[in-house]
Amino acid sequence: MKQSFYNLNFSDLETVLRQNDLNDSAASVLFNWHYKKKEKAQCTTNIAKDSLAFLQDNFDFSLPEIDTVQESNKDRSVKFLFKFKDGHKVETVLIPFHNKYSICLSSQVGCAMNCSFCFTGKQGFNRNLTTSEIVGQFLQAWRWLAQNRSGEERILNIVFMGQGEPLHNFDAVKKACEIFLSQHGTSIGFQKITISTAGYIPGLKRWSQEIPGVNLALSLHSPFEEKRNELIPLNKKYPLDEVLKVVDQIPLKKKQFIT
Repeated sequence: MKQSFYNLNFSDLETVLRQNDLNDSAASVLFNWHYKKKEKAQCTTNIAKDSLAFLQDNFDFSLPEIDTVQESNKDRSVKFLFKFKDGHKVETVLIPFHNKYSICLSSQVGCAMNCSFCFTGKQGFNRNLTTSEIVGQFLQAWRWLAQNRSGEERILNIVFMGQGEPLHNFDAVKKACEIFLSQHGTSIGFQKITISTAGYIPGLKRWSQEIPGVNLALSLHSPFEEKRNELIPLNKKYPLDEVLKVVDQIPLKKKQFIT
C-alpha cells in the first residue's frame, strides 16, 4: 500500500529522496506545489523524471473526501464533514474574519477524554488521525474556498479545537504543525497556531519541548476540583493544580501565549 505524501514533513521528504538516490531539491518544488498553491503544470517541469516517477509509484496524493458542507447565512462560517477511506468522519470548521479565516481542525475520530459536555466524547474513542488526515482537512478547506469564495482563500490561523484531544495524538499533530510552520509548507507563524487541551500532562510536557512557540489553550470549564472531575474525567488522573504546575514551568517565547 502506498503511504500518503501528506504524512511527510520537509525533512522526511528530503530523506526519502536521498535514500533512493534521487535529487533532494525536488522536495522544495513539491512542497511549493502542494502547500503554496502552485499549479501542477508549473512544477512538474522542475522535477527530474526519475524523481517524479518514484513519487507517483510510491506515494498516495489523495486528500480526505468532503462528505457535506454547511454554510452559515449569519456569519459565513463553513462546517465540513470529511470522510476518510475507512468510512470514519470528522468535522472541520472555517471561521471568517475580514475575508480571512481561522480553521478549527480535528485530531481524532472520537475522543478518549469523555468530557460530560462534549458530544464527541460520548461517542467514545475510535482512532487517531494520521498527519495526512489532519493536513488534508486544511488543504481541502483551502481548495473549497478557492473554488467557492475566490479571493478569500486566506487561512491565517489554525486551532486544534475540533474532535479529539490533540495532545493525546501528539506525534501526528506535531508533524502536521511542522508542515504548517515550514517555510516550504504553508508558512503559518508559530503565533498563528493554537493547540487546545483538557490537561493531558504527558502531551503538555512534550509540547513544551517539541513544538516550542505554538500557543496553548487550556480547557478549564471549572476551577473547582469536584466540579471539574464531573465535567472532565481526565481531571481525576491529572488534577488541575498539577496541570498548572506543569504550565507554569514552561518558558514562553515572544508572542507565545497560554490561555
